Amino acid sequence: MPFQLLADVFIAYVLDLVFGDPHWLPHPVRGIGWLVKRLERVLREIISGGKAHSHKDMGRRERYAGLVLAVAAPLITLASVWAILGAAMLVSPWLFHAANIYFIYSSLAARCMANEAGRVYAVLAEGDIAGARRRLSMLVGRETKELSEPEVIRGAVETTAENTVDGVISPVIYAAVGSVFGIGAPLAYAFKAVSTLDSMVGYMNERYINFGRASAKADDAANYIPARLSGIIIPLAALLCGMDFRGSMRIMLRDRRNHKSPNCAYPEAAVAGALGVQIGGSNVYFGQTVEKPAIGDPRVLLRPSHIRDTIRLMYAASAITVAVALGAAAAVKFLL
Repeated sequence: MPFQLLADVFIAYVLDLVFGDPHWLPHPVRGIGWLVKRLERVLREIISGGKAHSHKDMGRRERYAGLVLAVAAPLITLASVWAILGAAMLVSPWLFHAANIYFIYSSLAARCMANEAGRVYAVLAEGDIAGARRRLSMLVGRETKELSEPEVIRGAVETTAENTVDGVISPVIYAAVGSVFGIGAPLAYAFKAVSTLDSMVGYMNERYINFGRASAKADDAANYIPARLSGIIIPLAALLCGMDFRGSMRIMLRDRRNHKSPNCAYPEAAVAGALGVQIGGSNVYFGQTVEKPAIGDPRVLLRPSHIRDTIRLMYAASAITVAVALGAAAAVKFLL
């Protein structure tokens, strides 16, 4: 069975490359989003208790409630997927594998990311900077209305590089590792729950700076190892794509800490080095300008084709991750 589970991961990966995320297909992450909203509402009602609290006391209560949320949502998600697969197995092993493949397939986002970043490129190629800004706004949290063409390109390159980890490398690794122990899809979806929490409550604004703190830290922890592996995988992808392997490794090692996140600079620096460009700099979030350290050297100016090159790197990195993760998982299972 474990080797069949690893085959499920490969099939799921191929399905993602072919079909991506069709809008008509119900996505389990929507269920996670619903769960997070419900839990947040309940937890906020509990900590308020219908009473007024001092700012310090409420902050402490929010941190505790946020910790409960950061633990409960992934555990409930893992248990739910595990229960669905268990019920499917009672009906038929074929139904079990179909459900297992579907969950893993829906946890991956390579084709979806390529499509969205590709749309930014396509609009830019037509000379429609306003349309490119609108397209980019669907991918990033920064304000895009006033961005120049190089800034739009930088945004697309940065988000594709960053999401190469949490949209592809991380779920593949969790699915492969989990499959060794018979919980590939549940573990991949526990990771998706952590990622969804971060995207919903992991903000440094007044509402979530305390409540979302644990969720943001959990996301950092979940991506910690995959992000560092991306610092090796993306340069190898650059080598496969005929890009600058040495530059990718050099910039990754030099600039891997040039970000407030402990993880984001690894894939971004590796991509910047492979392309020979510089990313980072100022962005505007909710009306506030945030300065980020520069990543990479401006050996060439950013141009629209760099978006396509980043997509190619993401695809090559995903293939390397699948091959290495499944090979390593199979070897471990064989030795156990």
